[in-house]
Amino acid sequence: MGKNKVVQLQDLGYQDYKITWDYQETLFKGIIDTKIKNRREGSEIATSNYFLFVEHPHVFTLGKSGDVTNLLVDEKTLADKQATFYKINRGGDITYHGPGQIVGYPILDLENFFTDIHKYLRFLEEMVICTLAEYGLKGQRSDGETGVWLDVGTPFARKICAMGVRASRWVTMHGFAFNINADLGYFDLMIPCGIKDKAVTSLNVELGRVQVDMQEVKQKLLHHFSNLFEAEWIKEKAPL
Repeated sequence: MGKNKVVQLQDLGYQDYKITWDYQETLFKGIIDTKIKNRREGSEIATSNYFLFVEHPHVFTLGKSGDVTNLLVDEKTLADKQATFYKINRGGDITYHGPGQIVGYPILDLENFFTDIHKYLRFLEEMVICTLAEYGLKGQRSDGETGVWLDVGTPFARKICAMGVRASRWVTMHGFAFNINADLGYFDLMIPCGIKDKAVTSLNVELGRVQVDMQEVKQKLLHHFSNLFEAEWIKEKAPL
């Protein structure tokens, strides 16, 4: 069976976290069901690949290995801040999503690309690093800490993009959260990713701008993703 490197791009706009999570699960299950059918029946149905862009209302999510005490506020404070909280099935600890942040959920059959989860994560990081370079910023990896950082190895180290994924049968879901015009005050309500000694930043802060054009950033991310994964895009209307 030939490898399908066409990725269906859907921009979900501003969407509730739980609704988006359920939609991810639907796409994820559809790919896995196709793979199971192919192996059981010896068929050669091509599996699909998706890439979802979304911007969420204020929400905190805790990964499977996370510690709930890294959320520093109670339910009343969350409600006062118009934020929600979910325990979810990705890797990693606690993460915040909110307005002004580009969230990307690649739902890929990695057998269409390469079967290496670590390489997959490094490619997602590289996509962000290349995008930051276009704005004159040096994005970096931090040993043992997935995501993209600035000024690694200094007292000023700060994270600009968090990542957490789930994979089963080489199918991925969840993804990355890239701070573009984010309200950094919300990060004070948690210990980001369980890492106590490093700060968080946003692209607009680093560039000294009030706002950065999020659509422009998305186009840069897609360009670098396409180069790294040798992928082709089909833009689809978001169903949500």
